Amino acid sequence: MKTSMTLPRVFALVLGLALAATGAWAQAPFPSKPLRIVVQYQAGGSTDILARIVAEGLSKRLGQPVVVENRSGAGGIIGTDYVAKSAPDGYTLLLTVPGPVTANMVLYSKLPYDPRIDLRMVSDIATTRTVLAVHPSVPATDFKRLIAAVKAAPGKYTMGSWGPGTQPHQIQVYMDRAYGLQTLHVPYKGESPMAVDLIGGVINMTVGSITTLQPYIAAGKLRALAVVGPRRARTLPDVPTFAEQGYADEVYALTGPTSLMAPAQTPDAVVERLGREVSAVIHQPEVARRIEELGAEPVGNLPAEATAAYKAFLPVTLRLTQATGVKLD
Repeated sequence: MKTSMTLPRVFALVLGLALAATGAWAQAPFPSKPLRIVVQYQAGGSTDILARIVAEGLSKRLGQPVVVENRSGAGGIIGTDYVAKSAPDGYTLLLTVPGPVTANMVLYSKLPYDPRIDLRMVSDIATTRTVLAVHPSVPATDFKRLIAAVKAAPGKYTMGSWGPGTQPHQIQVYMDRAYGLQTLHVPYKGESPMAVDLIGGVINMTVGSITTLQPYIAAGKLRALAVVGPRRARTLPDVPTFAEQGYADEVYALTGPTSLMAPAQTPDAVVERLGREVSAVIHQPEVARRIEELGAEPVGNLPAEATAAYKAFLPVTLRLTQATGVKLD
């Protein structure tokens, strides 16, 4: 028996098959292809190393490759903007230190992104601790004696930072205003050259990451006076906090996390899945140990917790950055 199909019936059949295929694709389980973690800085630094630790663990849990892609430049703006404008599907993520998603909002008049509306939190990976360290020629063994020494020699002491508006610059400005000091801010393009000049006595003091400065402190090439944060750092247990020395000011207690973020419109289910998996990775003893060896402290919280922490941290760091009076554009 001969069967014929009219053109409308053929069209309907083709459309139905297309819709079925589209539905099947839309319902494909996440993830179904490799993921990327974008880092705003060059390979080899502590942020890059941390990203690779996360990528390795996440790949094992998700069953998909997770590659680290370095997009450096412009104080973290290039990499951050790239992720903010990426497809919100969970396959392109950002591992960021606080500056590009907090202080840059003050330092630059016009950012190509707004982290508050263009990005969303997946998890805080770790908190990088910082320490006030001085060259051994500085006649101070604690913070109180440092203030006295600097006050007695106006204009003599220099304090380095890894860039204008960064945490060491914020602390330098606060110290000058709070205690009537006259120090000179010396900004560098990164922490490594700053550390080299501190060791060489070109500058007198800085606040730097424990990751970078701890080996020189252990070797006696630098003297640690105080750690920033609400408690002592695990990798410098003998160094007291500012608060323990009687200086409980907000600027000396603020610590910021290295965080994993996604484009803002990434579906809740995808973000929640990523958050759970990242948290599981960070809480593995071996991963936690590797993070601690970097001089950081593991966090691994869930999206809602990371979001709440960001909202609490943001106004404080914006206020401290504004106090420096720095603009980079």
